Amino acid sequence: MGESRPARNLTVAGAGAAVVVLAVYDLGIWIKTILGDSFHNDLSFYYAAARLGLTHGWSGLYDLPLLQEQLHAIGSQIQVAALARYVSPPPLAWLVTPLTLLPFQWAYLVWSAILVLALALTWRLAAPGHGRLRVLYLVAAIGWLPVIYGLQLGQPGMLVALGVAACYALLQRDRDLAAGAILGVMVLKPQLAILVPAALLVAGRWRAFAAATAVVAILAIVSALALGGGGVATYEQRLNFASTVPESQAQTIAPWIGNLAITRAVQALIALWTLGLAYRLRARGPGPVIAVALVGGLAAGPYVHYDDLTMLGLAGWLYLRSSKQQWGWVYLVALAIAAEGFPIWGAGPVLIGELGALALLTLLPPPAASEDPPRRAPAEVTLRGAQSPP
Repeated sequence: MGESRPARNLTVAGAGAAVVVLAVYDLGIWIKTILGDSFHNDLSFYYAAARLGLTHGWSGLYDLPLLQEQLHAIGSQIQVAALARYVSPPPLAWLVTPLTLLPFQWAYLVWSAILVLALALTWRLAAPGHGRLRVLYLVAAIGWLPVIYGLQLGQPGMLVALGVAACYALLQRDRDLAAGAILGVMVLKPQLAILVPAALLVAGRWRAFAAATAVVAILAIVSALALGGGGVATYEQRLNFASTVPESQAQTIAPWIGNLAITRAVQALIALWTLGLAYRLRARGPGPVIAVALVGGLAAGPYVHYDDLTMLGLAGWLYLRSSKQQWGWVYLVALAIAAEGFPIWGAGPVLIGELGALALLTLLPPPAASEDPPRRAPAEVTLRGAQSPP
C-alpha cells in the first residue's frame, strides 16, 4: 500500500507532462493556422450562409451560386465543392448571424472564444476526478487531435457537447424538462447526439425525451417555414449528395460492407443494440445511459467526420464519472489513442473500439458509482412506493 501512492503520483505526473506537450503543440498549430489563413475553416461557410439569408432571404440558404457570391464578398478565395458548402441545418446560420456584424477575421476569433468557453464548461459539468487529476482531463482534451481539429475548423460540435453535458447535470438534479429542452442544441449538428433522446426514453426519463422532442420539432418546423417548399427540396438534395461523398462515409461502417442497403440495416441494428443497452443500464443513472448513446450513435452513424469523435471523449468522461470499473480508464486511453492516430491508420481502430465498448458493457455492465447513484426504474417506484432502493 505504501508504494501504490508514489507509483500513482508518478503515473499522473508522467501523463500530465505528455498531455501538456500535446496541448501546447496543438495550440501552436491552431494559432499558426489563424495567422496564416483564417478562411480555411467551416465557420466561413456558416458566416457566408448567414449573410446569404440576410441578403437574399432564408429560402435561398442552400443555393450554391449565392453561397459562392457571399464567400467572395467576405474575402475568401475558397471555391464551393463537394466538402466546401453549407449543409448544416438553418439554426446554425441563425446562431452565427450576430457575428456578421463583425469582419470575418474578428468573427472567427469571437466564435473560437465561444467554443473554448464551451469546452471549459463541458469539462466543468462532465469531467471525472478531483483536484489536479481533474485539471489533467481538461489539458488532455486540448491536446487531443479530434478536439483541437474541431476547434480549428470552427465546428459547432463543442456546443452540442456542452448541451449534452448540461443535460446530464440537470438529470442528476432530476430537472428532466430542462435537461431535455437543452438537448435542442443538437439541431446544430444532429448526428453527434442522435440517439441520446431515445436512450433517455428507454431509460425511463420520458419527460426529458418529450422536452427534447418538442424543442427539436419546433426548430424543425420554424426551419421548414423559413426555407419554404423550394428551400426544403434543395436542402434535401444537398443532404443526399453529402451522404454519398466518400469522405463523409470513410469513418462509418459503410466502406467495410460496401452494399448501401445492408449498411443501413447493420446501422439500424447497432442503434437498436445501443438502445437495448441503455435500457439495461437505466438504473445506474444518466451517465452510463448517455455515454452509451453517444458511442452507439457514432458507431451507427451514416455521416461521421473526424472532429465528431469529440463526443467519444465526452462519453468517456461521463462513463468514468459514473462507474467504478477499473478497466474503464484503460479502455478510454486506448480508444483515445486510436482516435489520435486516425491520420496514420484510418478509422478502423476507432470503429472497432466503439463496437468493442458496446460489447464490453453488454457483457460486463458497470456497477454504480457513489457520484452517480442508481435510480429506481419506474416499475420499481410503483411497486415499492416510498421505499429506498436496495
